[in-house]
Amino acid sequence: MGKAADQYLVVDPWKLIEEGFHPERSRASESLFSLANEQIGVRGYMDEGYSGDTLIGCYVNGVNEERFLKEPMTYKGISNRICFMVNTVDWLHTRIELAGEMLDLNCVQFDEFRRELDLRTGVLRREFVWKTKQGQELRVSFSRFLSMETRELGLQRVSLTPLNFSGPVRVTLALDFSCVHESYRTNFWRCPKKSTDGERYALLGVTKNTKHPLFAGFEIHGVDADALEPITADKFVGCQFSLELEQGQERNVDRLVVLVPGQHPGEAPEAVWERGQERLDALRGVIYDVSAASNAAYWRDFWGRSDIIIDGDPDTQQGIRYCLFQLHQTYRGVVPGSNIGAKGLSGEAYNGNAFWDSETYCLPFYLFSNPAAARSLIEFRYRTLPQARERARDLDCAGACFPIATSDGTESCTLWQHASLQFHPTTSVAYAIWHYAKITGDTDLLYREGAELLVEICRFLATRGQWSPRHHRFGYYAVMGPDEFQMMVNNNCYTNLMAKRTFLYALDVLAEMAETSPDRRADLFEQLDCSDGELASWREMADAMFIPYDPETQLYEQHEGFFDLPHIDIDKIPVEDFPLYSHWSYDRMYRNDMIKQPDVLMFMFLYNRSFSLEEKRANYEYYEPRCIHESSLSPSIHSILAEELGRNEEALEFFRFATRIDLDDYNRNVREGIHMTSIAAAWMNIVYGFGGMRSDGDELSFNPKIPGHWNSYRFQIVYRNSLLRVTVTQSEAVFEVLDGGPVSAVVRGRLETVGKAGLTVAANGALA
Repeated sequence: MGKAADQYLVVDPWKLIEEGFHPERSRASESLFSLANEQIGVRGYMDEGYSGDTLIGCYVNGVNEERFLKEPMTYKGISNRICFMVNTVDWLHTRIELAGEMLDLNCVQFDEFRRELDLRTGVLRREFVWKTKQGQELRVSFSRFLSMETRELGLQRVSLTPLNFSGPVRVTLALDFSCVHESYRTNFWRCPKKSTDGERYALLGVTKNTKHPLFAGFEIHGVDADALEPITADKFVGCQFSLELEQGQERNVDRLVVLVPGQHPGEAPEAVWERGQERLDALRGVIYDVSAASNAAYWRDFWGRSDIIIDGDPDTQQGIRYCLFQLHQTYRGVVPGSNIGAKGLSGEAYNGNAFWDSETYCLPFYLFSNPAAARSLIEFRYRTLPQARERARDLDCAGACFPIATSDGTESCTLWQHASLQFHPTTSVAYAIWHYAKITGDTDLLYREGAELLVEICRFLATRGQWSPRHHRFGYYAVMGPDEFQMMVNNNCYTNLMAKRTFLYALDVLAEMAETSPDRRADLFEQLDCSDGELASWREMADAMFIPYDPETQLYEQHEGFFDLPHIDIDKIPVEDFPLYSHWSYDRMYRNDMIKQPDVLMFMFLYNRSFSLEEKRANYEYYEPRCIHESSLSPSIHSILAEELGRNEEALEFFRFATRIDLDDYNRNVREGIHMTSIAAAWMNIVYGFGGMRSDGDELSFNPKIPGHWNSYRFQIVYRNSLLRVTVTQSEAVFEVLDGGPVSAVVRGRLETVGKAGLTVAANGALA
């Protein structure tokens, strides 16, 4: 694989711990220790300010900005606009002065540094002992968390304990909208209104281009209001105060912060200001300790339903819990119109945009833990259907084409080779509808939003595809598949196969509606001006779809001509060359058979039961040695297939890579933000990989195995309103329903009914 772990955090089953400050990994730590509650996300930057390498980043879901390329795009169909998640307000802004020194860990002396994120409570705590030039020793502790029950609410605690002195310390707490959005090296805010009122301070920000308002307000607990001295600047409001400290006694100052975004760009700032003040009024008097206890209870309930327990492998136990924590705090379907950015709410890379990862990699976790959140992901695509229709027209096609990268439904990728050539985001929406409806049985969504989406997707696929005059087959020309190291190729196998499946599924749904919901089908046909003749053309295209396959070798050719490409030995690429995008010229990556991420193997995972074990083995053995795993999309898919094929050592190696890709910084880029896709795929690695679950057949099925050095592992899934627990040891696998009615599933090839009494089978097929 050519990549190595860079481990510096303490291995702990429930915590992320950094013992001793690692300035060379400052930004990596900021990403890893990031917090979110779906609406608000904040990097783990230092409250007190840091003049070293840092990215002060606070992001609010749905608050976006835009920029246009400097030169107008003269070619039709190429996007000229980028919509991005904008850096907002530093609501943790704290400054501490003691004996004439300002606290800055890049400048002062300190020791006993420890940073700790408790996954059971969602609290991030950082502490150290500051030693001034005059000899004072002050233990400083910062704690923060974001409320999972009140999505506008964040809380901060500053704790100061003088160890060898008594005396005053000067503190500043403020809101600062002057943060630079690092990706574009500019600030995107103006602040038309601010207020200071005793213990309460508020500031209104409005983005310069999209005119999106954001209210930020806080109140202070633990300091007499008369001691607070207001301070203001153009994009800044807060207060200063002095604290008289007593040697050996801890002094706490708590801050309650409310962030209330406008409901849409262009909303009247005054309305947002009033709504923010009302929210601050409603939360007045919220106590840090009480709110922290409530948050801990929330997380306790989450872990009770969604925890994965691994006995015998501390590294992966920590890794998988970190993945689950980030998945749930980043997205849970409570913010209308939200999706899952590639970096979550932890950084600015990829502009905070969502990709096809949401439907193919992230959806399964929510589908089997929080079906309502899974439905919301599909509803996001329906809500942005008008933008997808417009994008299809830009590409001279009918129907709807969903963007490769988006925050608001518009195409936000200005690289034409991706935005104009990649169509797997569109087929992934169809796949998500199929997967969701199959698992939940939710025909209400399927026959309404789902059916309309499917019709418009099929119209795009029908008008984007073309017929070969020589072979009289239907296919797609000048495209880029999931493997982004190959562009402008003809008949990418993934693209063609997913299009075929989409046509056939849409036809099945419409035929089903003719039997069960004829009135709804008639309304849909009238609304969309759809006809039986149009459906017949889709059937013809699906039946004639060109799928490049050699029955003798059982290999699917990634695209026409792939087998003729020059070969490169990826194991000989130096680790210093990663990430390749930063060290290789762009065109160099296109001149050989090196693969960025699974392409053929990807559709073999999505429709796993449609391919024989021999086909999977032949294609895995051909494509895996050519894959460089430059994308976080890659390791888990390879691990799941490797486990199925009995390639145990590879499966375990890929699993560790996927589970700890951020904690151990395998790709040397976690400083930009965490990898939400790999985090979601790590869950699949347990459930689909070692658990052997398959969800693409007529019945849910399981074929569990266990690594030889594990004592046991356990996971839980929600299926048809029941909570199913699977526990696997070296001797047996136990299936039991913890809540809800009995569940039907195929276990080791036999259809079984699992209830609260449980089902036990032998753990044959244990991994070496």
